[in-house]
Amino acid sequence: MTVKDLANNQTLLAQQEKRESNARSYPRRIPIAISEAEGIFVTDMDGKRYYDCLAGAGTLALGHNHPVVIEAIEKILRDKRPLHTLDITTPVKEEFVNEIYSNLPEQFADRAKIQFCGPTGGDAIEAALKLVKTATGRSTILTFQGGYHGSTHGTMAISGNHAPKQYVQGLMPDTHFMPYPYAYRCPFGMKDEEGHRVSSTYIENLLDDPESGILHPAAMILEVVQGEGGSIPAPIEWLQEMRRITKERGIPLIIDEIQTGIGRTGEMFAFEHAGIVPDVIVLSKAIGGSLPLSVMIYDQDLDKWNPGAHIGTFRGNQMAMAAGTALLKFIKEHELHNHAAAMGKKMIVALKEMQHQFGEIGDVRGRGLMIGVEIVDPTQGQSASGSYPSHPALASRIQRECFNRGLILEVGGRNGSVIRLLPPLIITEEQVTDVLRIIEEAVKVAVESME
Repeated sequence: MTVKDLANNQTLLAQQEKRESNARSYPRRIPIAISEAEGIFVTDMDGKRYYDCLAGAGTLALGHNHPVVIEAIEKILRDKRPLHTLDITTPVKEEFVNEIYSNLPEQFADRAKIQFCGPTGGDAIEAALKLVKTATGRSTILTFQGGYHGSTHGTMAISGNHAPKQYVQGLMPDTHFMPYPYAYRCPFGMKDEEGHRVSSTYIENLLDDPESGILHPAAMILEVVQGEGGSIPAPIEWLQEMRRITKERGIPLIIDEIQTGIGRTGEMFAFEHAGIVPDVIVLSKAIGGSLPLSVMIYDQDLDKWNPGAHIGTFRGNQMAMAAGTALLKFIKEHELHNHAAAMGKKMIVALKEMQHQFGEIGDVRGRGLMIGVEIVDPTQGQSASGSYPSHPALASRIQRECFNRGLILEVGGRNGSVIRLLPPLIITEEQVTDVLRIIEEAVKVAVESME
């Protein structure tokens, strides 16, 4: 049987199930075989068109096949540029670095070094861990409950989700999980926003306690908005406190911008909301203009490792660098980070109005176009912080009803109970309205079906 013979969703999905690994994930929840894609839309093998509000888990900042990205890739081919150069430099690479640095806060860019990593964000996180351990001579890593940093052996160790870890022995030692300020499900059982102050106090006291059991850390790593953890934005004051606490104690602060970076949250980089300067940032997903690429950018004082300390065959992906340069220029020229902020605000306001209609929507949160809608069971008792138990079965049903109506989105968060929206930054106001209409219809039908 040739690919041409596989002319519909059903046959392609059957082939996938037969031949691909049991570790495959997205097709289980989004049973689709994609034939074409443009902008915010994908079309399946049966000719049905969908809004894509997953967008490659945030990779497709400009949506599918944006003209400026296609032109940048085609130009590399027309000009007979090298496609692959390891870490040997080229004019394409230097232009890419110039563009990234021009978008960074000046205080950070003036002291920045860049490391090109393998094509996934997980590899760049691994590089960051190696860098800070080398530079400090220490091994302890502070990370956060609910965080997600990748699926490699080291990144799993610093990620919160239990499921991928339970069958993998011998993960990276000396990793310690701190309480992340999750207002709806406060780890301290507090209501409103007070939990983040308790979190800051707890972490500062722990670091200063000579009998805390935790040695002086090599780094703290965090997401400004936890993605896979459920689209949870950290309060600005808490971020500022984490920077103060780490700075005063000589602890490098690593900000994972893999999903939040490049305009997604309403600023070019999510840490800019807090006006802080980290020691290390990690970028992937959108940075390659839809093609595989990851980089780590860090303060020059940490540049203590030796040649070859972190390598990777595909760290010289020239088409990704060209596409990334084009994407960065387009976002800056058209102020898409501001557009993301405006469209995100419109979505959150509408979803909060929906929350008044449906008690099953326990929380609506996000920053820019990184939005989470937590689905709960309001018939059960509330926790000390006022939250209801999560309702993963209903969240899954809502996702399916959205899919049936032509909207692709993801579920995540605790117990898979958070509807996550990651549309491309180019989404229009009219498209936002249509997406919201579909979500409202899907929630109504799903809630009624569970009664």
